[in-house]
Amino acid sequence: MQIQQLSIFVENKSGRLAEITEVLAAARIDIRAISVADTSDFGILRLIVNKPDEAVAALKKAGLTVSLTNVIAMGIDDVPGAFSKAMRILADIGIDVEYMYAFISRKSGKAYVILRVKDSKKAVNALSSNGIQILTAEEFYGM
Repeated sequence: MQIQQLSIFVENKSGRLAEITEVLAAARIDIRAISVADTSDFGILRLIVNKPDEAVAALKKAGLTVSLTNVIAMGIDDVPGAFSKAMRILADIGIDVEYMYAFISRKSGKAYVILRVKDSKKAVNALSSNGIQILTAEEFYGM
């Protein structure tokens, strides 16, 4: 149960994010979650979109460097300690989180977190067997 994340190499210059999001808008791609990590010269734009294959095609056609990565989307109750519980489950089985980011959903009472880990299958099994909701691609893209 993984979803696909786009990673786009972005030159750190004015207007670049506008250009990228305009490509997606023209292709009628809906952004579900977004994260940017940057240095002084470049950044990595991470996106979860409703149609990842179509987004990759549109971005490559526009001359951008883009790749797809499998990530986990987990839903946790929006209460103190819920996120800590999920992180403890992963720590207890030796799973390191490479990076993560959260996003706002239309569904109240839940917080959603995107996780990138080395052993997704092990992480998904541990989280779901401990009551943590793992979203399928269909559930996530349909949000």
